[in-house]
Amino acid sequence: MKASIRQLQPYVPEKPLAELQRELGVKKLVRLSANENPYGTSPAVEQAVKNWSFDQANRYPDAEARVLRAAVAKRERVAPDQLVFSVGLDEMIVMVSRTFLEPGDQVLVSGPTFSEYGLHAAIEGAELVTVPTLANDHVDFAGLASALTPAVKMVWLCNPNNPTGTVESLSAIEAFIRQVPATTMVLIDEAYLDFVPDASETTAMQLPSKYENVVVMRTFSKAYGLANFRIGYAVFAPKYAPTMQAVRLPYNVNSLTQVAAVAALADQDFVKKTVAKNAVERRHWQAYFTTNGYQFDESAANFIFFADPQADELAEYLRQNGYLLRTGLRPGWLRLTIGTAEDNAELRRLMSEFKR
Repeated sequence: MKASIRQLQPYVPEKPLAELQRELGVKKLVRLSANENPYGTSPAVEQAVKNWSFDQANRYPDAEARVLRAAVAKRERVAPDQLVFSVGLDEMIVMVSRTFLEPGDQVLVSGPTFSEYGLHAAIEGAELVTVPTLANDHVDFAGLASALTPAVKMVWLCNPNNPTGTVESLSAIEAFIRQVPATTMVLIDEAYLDFVPDASETTAMQLPSKYENVVVMRTFSKAYGLANFRIGYAVFAPKYAPTMQAVRLPYNVNSLTQVAAVAALADQDFVKKTVAKNAVERRHWQAYFTTNGYQFDESAANFIFFADPQADELAEYLRQNGYLLRTGLRPGWLRLTIGTAEDNAELRRLMSEFKR
């Protein structure tokens, strides 16, 4: 066994809802701990999946995902050859870590952030270097720049950041990239970018064509509601895309997932409605937290990170009443996925009841 793996702390996934319901003995259990889309999936996806011909089940999928590749390339205005598809963004994190890291390298992050960046750095024998966020939980770009050394081979930027929900401007990100050596990869995770009010002006999607060491990642798990289908992608500079295709498992994205993603991408009306409803509910939550004196981060995503002096007790109280929030990301803080209007209203009632 590799020395880097012996004491590894694994990423802990969510338990199946049915299993948790049985454990808690509750009639209803709403998971607001995994940043899933509470509005389901586009009806177009359901129809596309139903229309899929089962006689293809014994055949391998299109390894190049040609139809999906063309659709994504057109929407994102990138060359098809720049795209690499993966089983969710989890597999992409594995692939880039395996490709660009060696034992003894350093991986630089702004913390707190998504734990899998550090997990896969550890698997490759690299050291995670964390620069704390500013007081408002935005990225300390000056701090990141000061932490750059020849040992730093990768920098992760999650934008909007998970778990804080804070978003950085494209100009701030590009100004930082100009300070990064060309031998250091900058990986920009835009899993939640669709929820940003000015997403088209915030995305770094065009930067890999300008900077060879920049990679931009997206997923269909969030705004598109395809979490169960496990499909993500990244845009690489032409210099690195062929290498990443060689690293990628040859049939990693199955045919049914490709069909679902193509249908989801075509139904932008579903995405727009999801984003609009999320924005309304996000404002309601921010107003509630402000009125009731909570400390919270200004979120541009589909979740809010907030503090409570009794965070663990509050999370358990909500769990016993049928609502799951994410714990363990920072002492005294909870992350709340923004749910439907009905669930949000009930959750606020429960939180106010707990406070009394």
